[in-house]
Amino acid sequence: MSTPSVPRVVLFDLDDTLFAHRAAVETGILRYAESLGSPYGALEADELATLWHELEEEHYHSYLAGDLDYEGQRQARARDFAARHGVTLSDAEASGWFADYFEHYVAAWSLHDDALPALDALEAAIPGVRFGLITNGDLPFQRRKVEAVGLEARIDRLIASGEVGAVKPDAAIFHAACEAFAVAPGEAAYVGDRLRTDAIGAARAGLTGIWLNRRDAVPSFADELDALAAGVRTIRSLSELAPLLTASR
Repeated sequence: MSTPSVPRVVLFDLDDTLFAHRAAVETGILRYAESLGSPYGALEADELATLWHELEEEHYHSYLAGDLDYEGQRQARARDFAARHGVTLSDAEASGWFADYFEHYVAAWSLHDDALPALDALEAAIPGVRFGLITNGDLPFQRRKVEAVGLEARIDRLIASGEVGAVKPDAAIFHAACEAFAVAPGEAAYVGDRLRTDAIGAARAGLTGIWLNRRDAVPSFADELDALAAGVRTIRSLSELAPLLTASR
C-alpha cells in the first residue's frame, strides 16, 4: 500500500475528534440526574451514562435520516430516558427537561487535550496547511461549539450536513469540503473517530481517510475489510497525526 502524499488541507470531524463531546455528555447527564434526585438515582453512574449515550445514538441518527426534526430528537431522548425511570413526559415537558440537561452539557464543553497541540504540530510540519471541519449536524449549533472552545481562529471552514444536504459517509459532503478549499480530494486528509462514517467514507471519496481510535475499539469484520480495501490509516491519538501525514517526505 502506497504512502499518501502530504496534504494541503487537513479536515477533521468535530465531536470526539477535536471536541470532547462524550466526556461533556457524561458529565452533563450525571450532574443533571443528581440535581433531579429520585427516581433518577436508581441506576449507577456508568449505567446512566451508557443509557444516555445509547439514546443519543438512536435518536440523533433518526434526525440525520430525516425521521425526526432537531427538536423532536431531543424530546425523544428526554422522554425515553425519563420513561426508563418511570417518569412520563409530554412533548413540552420533554423539551424543558432536555433544555435543563443541556445547560449542564454546555458547562462541560472542552477540547481534547491533544487537539491544539496536533494543529500546532501540523502547521510546523506542513507549511501553509489549512484546517477544516466536516460534521453531521446543525450548522449554527456546531459553530456555537467551535466558538465556545476557541477553535474558530484555527479552522478555516466548517462544513455541516445540515447545510450541504448530505451526511457522512456520503462522498458528497467530503467533496463539498474539498470544493470549499479548492483542492482535489487527493490533496486532503480527513480524521474522525468513527471508522465507517468518517475514515472509510473519506477514503472512498478519494481523501486520505484516518481513523482516530481513541478507545481501542475493535471493528467488525466487515468494517475491517472495507477499511483495508479503502486504505484507511489508524491512529490512537492526534499526536500521531503530523508524523503520519509527513512520513512520505
